[in-house]
Amino acid sequence: MDAKIFSGLKSRYLSEKISDYYGYPLSKVEIKQFSDGEMQPIIHESVRGVNVFFIQSTFAPADNLLELLLLIDTAKRASARFITAVIPFFGYARQDRKDKPRVPISAKLMANVLEAAGADRIMTMDFHADQIQGFFNIPVDHLKSEAIFIPYLKNKDLSNTIFASPDVGGVKRARTYAKYFSTKLVICDKEREKANEVKKIIVIGEVDGADVVLVDDLVDTAGTLCKAADALIEAGAKSVNAICTHAVLSGNAHENIENSKLEKLIVTDTIPLKQKSSNIEVLSCAKLFSRAIRNVHEYKSIEALFVQK
Repeated sequence: MDAKIFSGLKSRYLSEKISDYYGYPLSKVEIKQFSDGEMQPIIHESVRGVNVFFIQSTFAPADNLLELLLLIDTAKRASARFITAVIPFFGYARQDRKDKPRVPISAKLMANVLEAAGADRIMTMDFHADQIQGFFNIPVDHLKSEAIFIPYLKNKDLSNTIFASPDVGGVKRARTYAKYFSTKLVICDKEREKANEVKKIIVIGEVDGADVVLVDDLVDTAGTLCKAADALIEAGAKSVNAICTHAVLSGNAHENIENSKLEKLIVTDTIPLKQKSSNIEVLSCAKLFSRAIRNVHEYKSIEALFVQK
């Protein structure tokens, strides 16, 4: 029996592309709502003894997460054989440790509630921090956006390219690209005057005359990314582009990008863009997830889905 793939409401745009690549239509599910907004998912076909995949990114609002939890519970109570939560963008992952007193570790809480709802496996791409995999007591398929961005970059002229991290925390991510393409790596170090306010950015490394590519896992307000681009240009960079997996793009993000020295931002479609922009390019992660779903369903390794030198 083939897998049954279901989609949450807000990820339908991506789920349809994944199912097209998979070669099997999305299974039927309906999300009803009571007058007060309470959700009631209804699966309109049998899932007894079936491997079930629910596709839903958990970006804001929190209803997207709640909807996924309810879908998982629905399948569990309908005797599904195995339930995989496919979460292209794993929300509430930025709080992965206690960096100050009396704050939550929301990434761990998300892991707990997904397991409590009945998920047997998690499939996602680019956690905010790799150690989040350890928050789960069930298997986690942590796909990497390098499998999408590296083939894209291979078609570009990288003879004058340097990769950069917009902050110290993302050095490992940027180093992956620098190592793969055998180029230099520079770091943008943020100097803060107070919390959540970047006073200035210091560029560590030589960028004079280079085409710089900033690498990050997500772009939210784009404040740090744009300040990093401006600092790189001031340091002598010829051009600055950026690749970021998850396009949260909240607040004044689009305005910040348009008013910065950033030439182009390349993202994936784990989150739908709220508005189109001439300097934002979207690459689809649908093919990667469809192959991962097939391999998991057929009990095959997903190692081949990772870019290798």
